[in-house]
Amino acid sequence: MYTPPPFKSDRAASLAFAEARGFGLACAWDGAKPVASSLPFFLTSANDGTPRAAFHVARHNPLVKLADGATSWLLAVNGADAYVSPDWYVSPDQVPTWLYQAVHLTGPVRAMSDDELAAQTEALSAKFEARLLPKKPWLSSKMTAGRLEAMKKAIVGLEMTVEEVEGSFKLNQHKSETDYVAIAGALGMQADAGAQEIAQLMKEARPQAFADETNQIERTVP
Repeated sequence: MYTPPPFKSDRAASLAFAEARGFGLACAWDGAKPVASSLPFFLTSANDGTPRAAFHVARHNPLVKLADGATSWLLAVNGADAYVSPDWYVSPDQVPTWLYQAVHLTGPVRAMSDDELAAQTEALSAKFEARLLPKKPWLSSKMTAGRLEAMKKAIVGLEMTVEEVEGSFKLNQHKSETDYVAIAGALGMQADAGAQEIAQLMKEARPQAFADETNQIERTVP
């Protein structure tokens, strides 16, 4: 991932972002072309602290044959994104750009055993069901045994040993305080949910810039 220094996210923040997002694009190379699938995942770690990403795909997915435990895959995790118009800057001579958050996890992927897959599917559903609280979490025990086993046979569990973590959080960090505040304000006024989320992230990243703006307004109000 090409990431200019102002936008580079540290390892801990990148992993936290990926785990919170929990959805990405798994990509591998079959020798002739890229093969990719969008999928949910969760992160764990080995005894030595090495991150691991656990996910699964349909048994007939071409990715299954590429999980040799040695060849590196890419798991690309994207967050909110938003277009920025040059007209929103205070400074002249600006160009259009796009703000976003993205993390790339890279490493070899292996196929899981049946027991590992059973534990993985339980952990994966528990992760996302927890987001729906106070709804009572769905449990696989609600399914009939035959149906549950048939579903498990239709998928293959996969685990990536994450050897490289790259993060790019492009939030206009390199811009002046005046332009930074102006862009966040413009994005916050858009109907698009992604633009509003980026605006909030910008405010959280440089809170003092917005505190200074508020103080300036208060000083000018009679």
